[in-house]
Amino acid sequence: MRDVELRVLDAIDDSEAVNLLAETVGVPSVTGTDAESELQHHFAGLLTEAGMDVDVWKLDLDDLRERDGFPGTEAPRSEGYGVVGVVGGDGVPALALQGHVDVVPVGDLARWEGNDPFAARISGDVLHGRGACDMKAGLVANLAVVRAVQRAGIRLTRPLAVHCVVSEEDGGLGAFGTLARGHTAEAAVITEPTSGQVITANAGALTFRLEIAGRAAHGAARLEGVNAIEVFWPVFETIRRLEAERNRDVPAVFGGNPLPYPIEIGTVHAGDWASTVPDLLVAEGRLGVRLDEDPAAARAAFEEAVRSAAHPWLRENPPAVTWPGGQFASGRLPAGHPLLSEVRQAVADTGGATLPEAAAPYGSDLRLYAGSGIPTLHYGPGDVRFAHAPREQVAVPEFLEVIRALAVLAVRRCAP
Repeated sequence: MRDVELRVLDAIDDSEAVNLLAETVGVPSVTGTDAESELQHHFAGLLTEAGMDVDVWKLDLDDLRERDGFPGTEAPRSEGYGVVGVVGGDGVPALALQGHVDVVPVGDLARWEGNDPFAARISGDVLHGRGACDMKAGLVANLAVVRAVQRAGIRLTRPLAVHCVVSEEDGGLGAFGTLARGHTAEAAVITEPTSGQVITANAGALTFRLEIAGRAAHGAARLEGVNAIEVFWPVFETIRRLEAERNRDVPAVFGGNPLPYPIEIGTVHAGDWASTVPDLLVAEGRLGVRLDEDPAAARAAFEEAVRSAAHPWLRENPPAVTWPGGQFASGRLPAGHPLLSEVRQAVADTGGATLPEAAAPYGSDLRLYAGSGIPTLHYGPGDVRFAHAPREQVAVPEFLEVIRALAVLAVRRCAP
């Protein structure tokens, strides 16, 4: 490696990075809460201290909702902020490192050790806590790279950017607003957890809502009514058949995953009284979008399948399908783009193993950056199987390995 690359590696402060990660996990930045915005302002300050020119702005939610491609939201939200730091050179940043500050709700507190999901806990070489994996380790890694560049006194001749965004977990509003603000880059790495792989493509996910009508009657005279729960069952079976059909031909990039485009019902609510035949069932879930599939075509296929469900009552009372919440299209890095080999080489040169290329069965901000013409991939610390779970964690050695690889990548792109 060049002297400048060795210098940036020497400037990484491992203990400082781990301490900052623990501090960041301690902020309960659940999507849509005040703490989410507080963490954005905190990181704006940290990026400024690291020598970056920082743009902080309040998202114009009304304007963004009216724009083509608005990704939807699921959490109640009264405000949100964008934060972008840039350092070095002029023109379009040669590289953007992107991470989201928001985390999902914690669920049942009793399932967390110590009953405090935001009390970062280190056991051995693993840091536990909500957001440790998804994706505060990646967020802090991005800042650690900038700090190392600053400490090493490296003059970047091409700009390096760090994008901190909100609302990734419920659709991608923060990334959408960042791109609408005009921030761009020649290439971007989103430091989501990648389980020792490099993710070059994402399937999409569309939130749907089903409303299935029944006919109310006294429970003692149930034959006079139509139970919406019973009517829902053939709809559910039809959805399962559609899921199987949409996953018949799986691209090799999914690495043998038998279900890269799942369709799942996440919530079901029916009835309002124990002795009344329920006259309405409301179900919400997510529809997987295939790689390169138009989300409109995915919605149409789902709606047609639901209409085809076999039940006499449904012929006169078809289910209502709407599409609230997050709307993630698919996205991918252009075939043959050098960013993939550059990331792999930076990992190898800093002592890491060869990264297999993979695709992810979930949506992310990748598709928004790729859709704006920014070649983008995922590479970051953590195993996605721990994300959104009460056992959420990240291995500290892996976290530090990612910082080293990203630091070398940043120097190679921005100080060639």
